[in-house]
Amino acid sequence: MKYVTSYQCTLCNQTFPKDFEEMTCPSCGEKGILDVLYDYKAMKETVTKEYFKTCKEPSILRYAPMMSIELPKYETLQVGNTPLYKSKRLAEQLGLTSLYIKDEGVNPTASLKDRASLVACLKAIEKGQDTICCSSTGNAASSLAGNAAKLGLQSVIFVPERAPLGKLTQLVMYGSNVIKVAGDYKATFKASKKAIDDYQLYNRNAAINPHLVEGKKTVAIEISEQLDFRPIDYVFVSVGDGCTIAGVYKGFYDLFQIGIIDKIPKIIGVQSDGCDPFYQAYINNEPLKEQEENTIADSIAVGIPRNPVKGMNAVKKSNGFYMTVSDQEILDAIETLGALEGIFSEPAGATATAGIIKLVEENALPKDATIAVIVTGNGLKDLNSVASKVEEKTLLFNPNIDSDIQENPTIQGFIAQLKHRNKRQK
Repeated sequence: MKYVTSYQCTLCNQTFPKDFEEMTCPSCGEKGILDVLYDYKAMKETVTKEYFKTCKEPSILRYAPMMSIELPKYETLQVGNTPLYKSKRLAEQLGLTSLYIKDEGVNPTASLKDRASLVACLKAIEKGQDTICCSSTGNAASSLAGNAAKLGLQSVIFVPERAPLGKLTQLVMYGSNVIKVAGDYKATFKASKKAIDDYQLYNRNAAINPHLVEGKKTVAIEISEQLDFRPIDYVFVSVGDGCTIAGVYKGFYDLFQIGIIDKIPKIIGVQSDGCDPFYQAYINNEPLKEQEENTIADSIAVGIPRNPVKGMNAVKKSNGFYMTVSDQEILDAIETLGALEGIFSEPAGATATAGIIKLVEENALPKDATIAVIVTGNGLKDLNSVASKVEEKTLLFNPNIDSDIQENPTIQGFIAQLKHRNKRQK
């Protein structure tokens, strides 16, 4: 909290002191999402390139001087420090010179949401609260449950009935109090809000709590640091509620303000065309309108985003844009990431990669640009979404142990296809 100066409402621009207790603007109500403001002049005296070279902390706590938290006196899960891979095979297939893939699926609970949930838990402890609550389609829930368990907090989590089994399993194993809501994310959010208000629970909902963007922004700072703060032209992000893309912009913005990077990359928000309120608002230049949630990418299936201003500003202020991909393009991207890069992504995590593939096919992306894409979650969280792919790609072999396996027609056909594919790739 050292360099925090105040909070500012994203709607009316009213400012509040750094010890302000409310999470939203009193004048604008729930829609008055706050932004954390910093003294960048003072921050840049501490946070320099030399600071990053000498800091030994491996987790996102290395970025604490740039965040609205106090350093904890106890051990946390090691969130962050996820790999940034330079793509070879996918980049070659797409004809791109410089493509980097940020694999957030290796975080402790297997998604980028750990960055926000760790911050939420630390803020709850700072406030002297022992129970923390949120609504989630899955990843925010599982990340909260895991981080809360490590820090000795109780978690109460509301999930929509469609939440994948893998994520629900995490919640139960982390000892969370899970409430499945018969309805969509809108109904789930409403239920969690009432519980938070009625029982005075600490609010982890990312669109409401201004500190969670400060956790999510660490992914952008980390990408930049891993590239030695060299210029990046484009960053592709899957978008649901708007909180993650807001955090990505904030991270680059902070680095730019303290003079560590020379430009903010163009940030490209990618949504499924089955639930694309940000895209529709962007292309029609109008306020976000509520939509149905018809996509396999459950983690970004948010029909009424709660962080519209920050989510839209991230694209507009970085000179980026919003785009959509189909569920089939998302499934194809999951398979491509796995086969070419060894990264298994859940549908929401692969949505941004699907966006890159689509733009390349449309000749709408410069081939010599430096591009980073964030894979936000691991594929083991949602196996049902790729079940059809597994069935399609799996061979059924009934072996006859009395005959030579090389004589089996199923295996012969498989080997022939394999040799043909390898020959084409060479």
